[in-house]
Amino acid sequence: MKILAVDTSTSVGTIALVDGPVVRAELALNVNATHNQRLLPGIHRLLTDVGWPLEDLDGLAIGLGPGSFTGLRIGMSVMKGLAFATGKPLAGVPTLDALAANVALVPWTICPVMDARKGEVYTALYRGGEGHELERLTPYRLMKPQSLAEFITGKTVLLGDGLLRYGDVLAAGLGDRLVRAPAHLNAVRGAAIGWLAMERLHRGLAEEISTCTPLYVRPSEAELARRSR
Repeated sequence: MKILAVDTSTSVGTIALVDGPVVRAELALNVNATHNQRLLPGIHRLLTDVGWPLEDLDGLAIGLGPGSFTGLRIGMSVMKGLAFATGKPLAGVPTLDALAANVALVPWTICPVMDARKGEVYTALYRGGEGHELERLTPYRLMKPQSLAEFITGKTVLLGDGLLRYGDVLAAGLGDRLVRAPAHLNAVRGAAIGWLAMERLHRGLAEEISTCTPLYVRPSEAELARRSR
């Protein structure tokens, strides 16, 4: 199954072409250019380099978030547009699931930590193991780093860009319960989005294009304003 996978939930925009168990191409950029400037050129570049016309794809994949509201809307709009134009099925993958998949084989609890700004992180707890399949143990959460350190009770692998901002706080709160993943695993990979999406498409779990929306977790400022009124 040939999949074009995209994630724009963080400053690291990532695109991948996955062909069954093989990653044919992958691009990740953490640069000043915005996602709306680099996403479509990146998709065109990878498809051209690999020699895949859009009609040869079997499916499309998008990281659902949580993450940057603007980034998520850009990625979602592009991939929904491609799905509508090509008729290809679209699978949505929660970004925290894809990040946790970077260390799916470790024997400890897995905790992806994404910087949510405003002194908070997006996170969830997972169990991995020999089957390569992740079991999510908690809901997707928005938490203070200090609260997350208190919430975790056993030895846990942490990874994600939240460690770059709050690593000292988490290390102080967790002590020897903290296992840091290698730094190169802190970013979401387009290949992980693609592989997880392939599993969903094999099970017939394609998104309905008209109703597919990002997984924000945090309410938008407009929603908070409506609630306050």
